[in-house]
Amino acid sequence: MEEYQQLIGVISLTMGVAWASGLNLYAAILVLGFAGSTGGIELPENLQIVQDPAVMLAAGLMYAVEFFADKIPGVDTGWDALHTFIRIPAGALLAANTVGDVTPALQLAAGIVGGSVTSVTHAAKASTRVLINTSPEPVSNWLASISEDVAVFGGLWLALNHPVLFLIGFIAFLFLLIWLLPKLWRGIARIFRKIGQWLGLTDETREAIEDPSALKGAALHPESTAASSSQSLVDALQGLDTMHKSGALSDMEFEQAKASVIAKHELA
Repeated sequence: MEEYQQLIGVISLTMGVAWASGLNLYAAILVLGFAGSTGGIELPENLQIVQDPAVMLAAGLMYAVEFFADKIPGVDTGWDALHTFIRIPAGALLAANTVGDVTPALQLAAGIVGGSVTSVTHAAKASTRVLINTSPEPVSNWLASISEDVAVFGGLWLALNHPVLFLIGFIAFLFLLIWLLPKLWRGIARIFRKIGQWLGLTDETREAIEDPSALKGAALHPESTAASSSQSLVDALQGLDTMHKSGALSDMEFEQAKASVIAKHELA
């Protein structure tokens, strides 16, 4: 029974460190370092380096910088982009060092799984921030940043003190990500498509003719589709239906696009 509890504790710590690193790496290091240095928990030998005062000082300084950068619209997205190359490797390294004195193969496996968890958590955070930044007000950025910090501190406390509860919540989090990430990425694709249109880098009419997947933008803006009159109504509606079924178009967007295509066809 004791070995079983120890195994659950190790898994909880490994997943907790990896998950927290994807949200706020420096906060995760501070929590581990503080818990280990105050005797709140005995960290694995390979992870005790985070208790070093120099490591905690560096993590504290970087956390202070991130605390402000993470709350400024636009700056937070740039910060997340930069930390793609920092959070994921660091999360994998921390996860690999949580498993204690084991074989190199198990340590490598923990690093691989931990790096994967960190990457998807980081992707969810960064994607959410891109969508939040479409709103001009800063309050949503502040709320998102504070919520992430609270989640890191609370989640790691739960992982260290109540590993079973943390693992249940962690599994629920993974299922939520499976459902949420495709929606976030589609939203980001729409944003970049709009930016391309504003900058004149995307020609909606040419895309509608050459690529059926680009029909959405052209159908929603019928004034730009005069040159595509040669495309039959059936082909246009089939393209819209395909995009609707794939999830690229919401129900409302599909109905608006269909009405626009039909109206344009009747006028032609």
